[in-house]
Amino acid sequence: MKFPHLFSPLQIGPYRLKHRVAMAPLTRMRAAKPSLAPRPLNAEYYGQRATPGGLIIAEASPVAATGFGNPGVPGIYTQAQIEGWRGVVDAVHAKGGFIFLQLWHVGRVSHSSFQPNGALPVAPSAVPISSEYKTRTADGEPTSYETPRALETDEIPGILAAFRQAARNAHAAGFDGVEIHGANGYLLEQFLQSRTNLRTDRYGGSIENRARLLIEATEAAIEVWGASRVGVRLSPYGVANDSGEPDPMPLYSHVVKSLDKLGLAYLHLIEPRSSGAGRADVNWQNVPSAMVLFRPLWSGVLIAGGGFTGETAEAAIADKHADAIAFGRIFISNPDLPRRLREGFPITPYNRATFYGGEEAGYTDYPEYDELAPA
Repeated sequence: MKFPHLFSPLQIGPYRLKHRVAMAPLTRMRAAKPSLAPRPLNAEYYGQRATPGGLIIAEASPVAATGFGNPGVPGIYTQAQIEGWRGVVDAVHAKGGFIFLQLWHVGRVSHSSFQPNGALPVAPSAVPISSEYKTRTADGEPTSYETPRALETDEIPGILAAFRQAARNAHAAGFDGVEIHGANGYLLEQFLQSRTNLRTDRYGGSIENRARLLIEATEAAIEVWGASRVGVRLSPYGVANDSGEPDPMPLYSHVVKSLDKLGLAYLHLIEPRSSGAGRADVNWQNVPSAMVLFRPLWSGVLIAGGGFTGETAEAAIADKHADAIAFGRIFISNPDLPRRLREGFPITPYNRATFYGGEEAGYTDYPEYDELAPA
């Protein structure tokens, strides 16, 4: 099957994409330790998946030492991390690709063992993740989530400063732009949603107040990059990390309309059918489509992600529900995914057991189509 819409050009900010197959941000937990800086293996991985005029959104990277909840994820707040990311960026640029960095703070989706001086994770309010969910300590021991510490109002400027500095650091590393991670139950979404934000200051209560931190973090990145090189990712119907708004439409309609006024490079929406944030294959039935619901409220470029095939991606773009499609798991196992889709080549299945941590296996050892042994 041919995909004329998926393989047509697209303007994102100042960048002219040659196709609309984007690589989604994917946590892989393979940064150097203890520096948490990207290393040559990471540069090889991203370079394998870069294409001329293609967009890669690099994996979520904590903006501060308090923003971690997993081992081995790369940060973007030290000079060593900047240098490590520069190697990744150079590998992508050498292939003619574009690369944005996703800026991240996990908030309550952490454990004191990851935090400086063993402090409790921070959150908008002291609302723990349900006991149904389990995590691991920094040493890998299974444990329950702790009750986080609510941020004081006078601490929030520090969170915004961390996003602003991370945006500067991404610029210093040579990225083409940044994406604000407002999805999957992490800190900015914790502020958005009523079940995790019980605050009574200007960052809580009304929808406008709950959306304030996301908007201000986005504006902080804009101060560094200009709006045309900043994107935002949202998961309106997501359930990852014990997230979820009882009635998402009022909240996310306000958020999308507010972001639309900023003139961003793009809005990146996760479809509800892929709301597990990599931990499980989620396939909801009878759920709405985020791109269909919010497209009428968004005047700029819209990237949709979550369980797409070549056929469904082509249909989404042809029907004008989205402008580009972010592929995640099948981009892991198919480093040449754009070509495979364009030529109709078979898709190599992914191995979930090798998603997180490790070395080359399940990371840089997936062959391109031409390298596959004959059946």
